[in-house]
Amino acid sequence: MITSRECRLPFRRVYRLSKQNPKSKSRKEPAKITEGTSEVPAAKIETPEKKTLIKERTPEEKQKEHRDGIIKTIVAAILGTIAGILYFHLYGTGENNIWYVELTIVIGFTYFIQKFLYPQLQISTKEFKLKDWFYVEFIVVDFFLVVWTILLNLSLRS
Repeated sequence: MITSRECRLPFRRVYRLSKQNPKSKSRKEPAKITEGTSEVPAAKIETPEKKTLIKERTPEEKQKEHRDGIIKTIVAAILGTIAGILYFHLYGTGENNIWYVELTIVIGFTYFIQKFLYPQLQISTKEFKLKDWFYVEFIVVDFFLVVWTILLNLSLRS
């Protein structure tokens, strides 16, 4: 394997910074310019080709992804709000229920609702990754807990 020291091209200028003196700590001065010689012929130097795996998106694709992101957020927020209202009307304060089981049920139902609702809104769920599902379910749980807490506080005041 060729190292960077062996890979000098003929007559290439090498700029090095001189070592700092204790008196000149804040200032670096360029050292002498030296001519480097090549120990390895230029034909044997291999440069790895950089492969670009990032697909360039058109403005239409960017706009569609932006629109889809907004729709996903709105749908998840509406489902979370509906789940919070339903949970409050069915279970009230939920004192006799196991909270993590109820939360898992909410996540499960909203997952399946979204899985069937998004294709009707022209959003492909086949392109969803774990990160996307985590995002929309986090929004659902967040809105569910916020709405349920607000309704609990309102019912305690009355």
